[in-house]
Amino acid sequence: MKSNKDYWKTQDYTLHANFVSALAQEVMQDLAPQQGEKILDIGCGDGELGAFIMEQGASVLGIDSSANFVEAARRRGVNARNEDAQNIQFESEFDAVFSNAALHWMLRQEELITRVFHALRSGGRFVVEMGGDGNISLICRTLTEILAEYGIDFAARNPWVFPTPDEQRKRLEKAGFKVIKCSLRKRPTPLPTNVRGWFDTFCNEILVDLSDSDRDEILGSMVEKLRPLICGPDGTWTVDYVRLNFVAIKP
Repeated sequence: MKSNKDYWKTQDYTLHANFVSALAQEVMQDLAPQQGEKILDIGCGDGELGAFIMEQGASVLGIDSSANFVEAARRRGVNARNEDAQNIQFESEFDAVFSNAALHWMLRQEELITRVFHALRSGGRFVVEMGGDGNISLICRTLTEILAEYGIDFAARNPWVFPTPDEQRKRLEKAGFKVIKCSLRKRPTPLPTNVRGWFDTFCNEILVDLSDSDRDEILGSMVEKLRPLICGPDGTWTVDYVRLNFVAIKP
């Protein structure tokens, strides 16, 4: 099922997922970038938040596994690299490592956290917002049920990890971090378009090996099964997002 193809389309992301950066107030307050700091942005996406950090006087290196996103970030003036964050190799180079809505796509959590620890200078901070335990649970449950009808085990191709605060705290402490904050909050999120647009933006890789007809049939079934659960009387689709925010310091 895995492929090297870049499934992220910046136009789709801007249309269907503009809330990702727009709702990043808490993690940006936690980061509080300062003049002259050197900050690593993991999963920098189209560079919107990286550009904002630069406006505060910090220098930013963005990394993203999507070449399309890296190109978009560079157009915003962000120094960005096409790289898997789980493979970074830095040693005491950054005052802060930051990530918004990206860490839950990285299944090798312990390895990633250890590499971030090495990338930070002493006293540096690791500031993250990611999907947490219970995030998009209705979507995951519905995907599990519908894919099973096609003989597909969703758990075997699930691209996300949504940890509990306790799970993530243990990972951070094991790597050597002092955890300052690690908490969950429910954030029901109205979609700017509809849930089909959400699927087309975030779920392409899950269905990569299916025929176009099977894919369309599955997504159509998803939409109809979710409609009574998350679509309001006014036609607004609201997804059951749960966010895990943490701040950890390298001693």
